[in-house]
Amino acid sequence: MSDAGPSGLAQVRRLGAGTLRHLRDRLPVPGYDRSRVTPGVVHIGVGGFHRSHQAMYHDMLMNQGGALDWGICGVGVLAADRRMKEALAAQDGLYTLIVKHADGTWEPRVVGSIVEYLYAPDDPQAVIAKMAAQATRVVSLTITEGGYNISDVTGEFDAANPGVLRDIEPGTVPRTTFGLVTAALWRRRAASLPPFTVMSCDNLPGNGELSKRVFSAFARLRDPEFGDWIERAVSFPNSMVDRITPATTSADQDEVRQRLGIDDRWPVVCEPYAQWVLQDAFTAGRPEYDQAGVQLVERVEPYELMKLRLLNASHQAMCYFAYLAGYRLVHQAAQDPVFRAFLLGYLDQEATPTLPPVPGVDLDEYKRTLLDRFANPYVGDTIARLCEYGSDRIPKFLLPVIRSQLAAGGQVRRSAAVVASWARYAEGSDEQGAPIEVADRLSDDLRRRALGQRAEPDAFIANRAVFGDLAEDERFAGAYRSALASLHQRGARATLESLGQP
Repeated sequence: MSDAGPSGLAQVRRLGAGTLRHLRDRLPVPGYDRSRVTPGVVHIGVGGFHRSHQAMYHDMLMNQGGALDWGICGVGVLAADRRMKEALAAQDGLYTLIVKHADGTWEPRVVGSIVEYLYAPDDPQAVIAKMAAQATRVVSLTITEGGYNISDVTGEFDAANPGVLRDIEPGTVPRTTFGLVTAALWRRRAASLPPFTVMSCDNLPGNGELSKRVFSAFARLRDPEFGDWIERAVSFPNSMVDRITPATTSADQDEVRQRLGIDDRWPVVCEPYAQWVLQDAFTAGRPEYDQAGVQLVERVEPYELMKLRLLNASHQAMCYFAYLAGYRLVHQAAQDPVFRAFLLGYLDQEATPTLPPVPGVDLDEYKRTLLDRFANPYVGDTIARLCEYGSDRIPKFLLPVIRSQLAAGGQVRRSAAVVASWARYAEGSDEQGAPIEVADRLSDDLRRRALGQRAEPDAFIANRAVFGDLAEDERFAGAYRSALASLHQRGARATLESLGQP
């Protein structure tokens, strides 16, 4: 296949094991023998973030000459994961990772740490067997904030979920993440093998502790003693993960083709910044993550709260206002002085007071870096991506800040305004009247409530399944009503201008 293209490269090559030797003069490729790599990790939920983060760290270790027994077997559980299966199968698990710097510099490499991929809907037994195999010592997860099947109000596992109910029926082959993982742990226990470590890499407070709670709760539905064993014997380390990784676009694919001469079905684009703070608590060993820059600590919570309440909540603080105001790319809003002033006010006056000291981190510098990361014009992150799944994200990232500030008598007017911006966005049209497609598991209910709020201002926050009893706190409710009225009467930008003042 030939194509001179703007890059001047004589030939465009389809990415795969057979073409790596032809690509070495164009960009870094795996410097290790991939035929010697064996999976030690099974990762459920292979998406852009996993490939820009955990898989990248494994690739880094392998390029240093070690960790060849810590290759990754990816697993897809959802119907939407079939696309990833097909893309990785066509490329022998390889993909191009493009780090885009704020000065426009490209930093490409081919990552080779994913050496196998299994699609659970086609063969769940193969997935269970892979996790039950002695070589598998870690099962890691990026199944999104909503994938843990917990109530936002009670924090408990939802045993009435239809998928859960089906999985616990006698003789049923499991289909959910919970069913697959616990079936593999059952086999390992029966074979007298040590349990693998379950390592969550999702943006959730206490993600390891939460994982322990939900997996043991699922297991108890089938066998109470087995659930107790999981809670007692399986390690669930907490972690904090950070790297802005927007969804791959067709333009990204075209750019990889033109600049590098690579035909890649699913490249990954990300920012330069990467952080991984990980509790050093593993049942059956782990890679030498510290050799790749991972921070191994006893307590992850301070770092985790810093990231969730500063970075993740800032994304929510920006995105709904930005979409309503007409912005569609994150850097455009982040470079706007009105948005920047609002975000700084939220960070300094509302989020930071809720944080404990973070060992080794200058929070003021972290916040400045954060806004610069958002403003990187080359990453191409979209406002729409940040707006997705608000009912999963807002209760985990922002509502804890509000509750903490209310308890301490601190400011909540900016945080309450963020909730109001979400409510206004959920009405389903922007300020120019253009329709908004609200991507959320509760989208129908959110829109119904939002459409009733012009007549009943508290209609949205009266949803106890999302907000609990927050609507009953007059400090929060009053600030929320004021912001919502301003959004309706004056629009997003004018509302932000007033909120950006001290």
